[in-house]
Amino acid sequence: MKIAVLSRNAGLYSTRRLVEAGEKRGHKMAVIDPLKCTLVVEQKRPQVIFRGNRLDDFDAIIPRIGASITFYGAAVVRQFEMMKVFSSVESQALMRSRDKLRSMQLFARAGLGMPKTVYTNYSRDAGAILVHVGGAPVVIKLLEGTQGLGVVLAENKTVAVSVIESFHGLKARIIVQEFIREAFGMDIRAFVVGGEIVGAMQRTARSGEFRANFHRGGTVKAVHLTREEKRTVIKAANTLGLGVAGVDLLRSSRGPLMLEVNSSPGLEGIEKATKVDIAGKIIQYLEKHAAVKKIQKDRVNA
Repeated sequence: MKIAVLSRNAGLYSTRRLVEAGEKRGHKMAVIDPLKCTLVVEQKRPQVIFRGNRLDDFDAIIPRIGASITFYGAAVVRQFEMMKVFSSVESQALMRSRDKLRSMQLFARAGLGMPKTVYTNYSRDAGAILVHVGGAPVVIKLLEGTQGLGVVLAENKTVAVSVIESFHGLKARIIVQEFIREAFGMDIRAFVVGGEIVGAMQRTARSGEFRANFHRGGTVKAVHLTREEKRTVIKAANTLGLGVAGVDLLRSSRGPLMLEVNSSPGLEGIEKATKVDIAGKIIQYLEKHAAVKKIQKDRVNA
């Protein structure tokens, strides 16, 4: 097969591992910067142009779309989908996962446990927001934040009100969540490929930090999930329609609590912790589903 990794940087660990895994299994791999793609929207003849060349011979794509380019990146993925190219992450699922508020609403509707969460566009009574999540301390998150950026732990009411009012003053969209004390600065990232959990790790925040993200200096180690945690992880990925996902959750006194689901999860931490060839699992997933897509495409063109 010919597979494109949609990534802005061919040197990133995750991009390199996907290329290596694909080539190891005999596939022709290419790294395509989605921001350098031109989309030709034409009836019955959609095209993607990259550096003057039409990209019409790919069997599958692996989107590695950063949060800052979600809109255009999703448009590129959607264009490939219109060309009957299989994507490891569908464009609509990508958009769902990037909207933290929408994701939380979907999780709630699906009956998944999660920290109490409040969203408001009205900041004149920030103190009332704290009441709804059980009071300080609270976690305040930018809806567009990634890798722990834009996440603040407000340890008392005065700080919380100040942070909420400051974010609203900047017209920034935020959610406020209860702080789960028993998590002790740890969370779990489970990696899902094709509806199966292929690896899970526990992330522990470095000293003086409450965010456990690997990119924030947190440490990682492999972890065994409970039956309830496994059910939660699979249901969360399915709720957003993601074939490849990094599902983040907390262990609490009332069971697993959903944090978020990442549609472009990094491979470095999970492969380091679990020693599992996650990149290879993703390529195998493509092999299974791209073949079906190709048959459908050939039938249409026949």
